[in-house]
Amino acid sequence: MAFRPLHDRILVRRIDAEEKTAGGIIIPDTAKEKPQEGEVLAVGPGARDDGGKLVELDVKVGDRILFGKWSGTEIRLDGQDLLVMKESDVMGVIEEAAQIKKAA
Repeated sequence: MAFRPLHDRILVRRIDAEEKTAGGIIIPDTAKEKPQEGEVLAVGPGARDDGGKLVELDVKVGDRILFGKWSGTEIRLDGQDLLVMKESDVMGVIEEAAQIKKAA
């Protein structure tokens, strides 16, 4: 991929939500909401503070994140629908330990 975000921006691919509910009901495409979970594909170098010092981002490539419904700008790159957003739009990082508990 030939895209490098600048400053405190990140490139995110949405992770599609489940197509079935816990009870087994299949959700049609027209009723689905946009997923609010994604995987970070690229990060910028960071923002500068008031003193001009570079402050690195807390998220890194490969992190699974949660973000707001209307966060970021949608772009199409190499045939994929992606989002470019500021790090401040990220609500949190999903840790692997939480994913293991969910699977159990």
